[in-house]
Amino acid sequence: MRLVHLSDLHLGFRQYQRLTPGGINQREADVARSFQSAIDRTIELRAELVLVGGDVFHNVRPTNPAIVHAFLQFSRLRAALPDTPVVMIAGNHDTPRAAETGSILRLFRELGIQVAYADAERFKFTDLDLSVLAVPDVPGKRPAFTPDPQARYNVLLLHGEVQGMLPAHAASADRAALEIPLSELGAAMWDYVALGHYHVYRQIEPNAYYSGSLDYTSANTWGELFEERAAGVPGKGIIERNLESGAQTFHPLPPSRPIIDLPPISARGLTVAEVDERILASVNGCRGGIEDKIVRLIVRDLPRHIARDLDHKVLRDFKRRALHFHLDTRRPEMVRLAGHGAPGKRPSLADVVREKLMSRVLESDIDRKELVALGLRYLAEAESTVGAAPLGAEPPSETSG
Repeated sequence: MRLVHLSDLHLGFRQYQRLTPGGINQREADVARSFQSAIDRTIELRAELVLVGGDVFHNVRPTNPAIVHAFLQFSRLRAALPDTPVVMIAGNHDTPRAAETGSILRLFRELGIQVAYADAERFKFTDLDLSVLAVPDVPGKRPAFTPDPQARYNVLLLHGEVQGMLPAHAASADRAALEIPLSELGAAMWDYVALGHYHVYRQIEPNAYYSGSLDYTSANTWGELFEERAAGVPGKGIIERNLESGAQTFHPLPPSRPIIDLPPISARGLTVAEVDERILASVNGCRGGIEDKIVRLIVRDLPRHIARDLDHKVLRDFKRRALHFHLDTRRPEMVRLAGHGAPGKRPSLADVVREKLMSRVLESDIDRKELVALGLRYLAEAESTVGAAPLGAEPPSETSG
């Protein structure tokens, strides 16, 4: 039996201010297109079971366009694969804070989709000899994670955090109500464990996986990109799993919009004109241009007075051309001259001189590197003239022999 596992659709997600010609937030339209691509691929794979791991919508009360799009795409899936069971659970973004509010996910029961939104439910499909324990991300008592002994195939579908398995920033940015110890999950008892909530494709056990989101919809897009690169994950996608053989394939989806993290720049020792020149070269070096893309450029070691005098007309042009252009400026790390707290080595006088010269406002025709080298040379000459301990050196310890 072959299943398809997808999760974290986040339909209705909005970001930035750009609108489509039809008046829809551009990122909302992007996310909708990613979901449509996932449905296309699921139909192509002729899945015999489809699992939807929660966070169907980005908000408990989604917009009408998001609801309509979800209904139309799931209708298309049901029409193309009429004999394929579809099981859906609620995620933390789908779950109302007040129980009397109700869940929009009930709507999909009209399509014959099995939905667990308020409590854990076990769905049995006797013709497939299959049982699915569906556990939504709902605060309160959780069920015992035990398979059905009467079924040949047992699948656990769950939206939540497996303790200790997610990066700290991901776990803290968007907390799930359901947090489960790995030992309690009991993955070895199941034929497959389909997880939702974490936005990057990740293996937890040999048969337990987060499928990841279908688009970049978390509060930390750049963190997701970093984690994907570190893990060798080729972006967003869906999982195909064979319950008999255990064979698994991650199917990447075409990105709805390019997201570009340009190589960072160091502004240490540079003039305003030089920083402007490097920013322009970096943007112009973006393959295919920055038009309609989401782009970030980090500029490190950029003093405030340099950042203030950058060519903001050029930066505004970048923002006009890209869907979103973010110049992430980061000030130099300051050397602490004095203070209290954890013990550490005091900065030398040479360190102080170097830091002061690096942050000093200069005329544009003065070479900062040469100025720093000259200052340090004068300091060395002064120290040699004194003939005693170097200026700024740490005094000997009272316990020294």
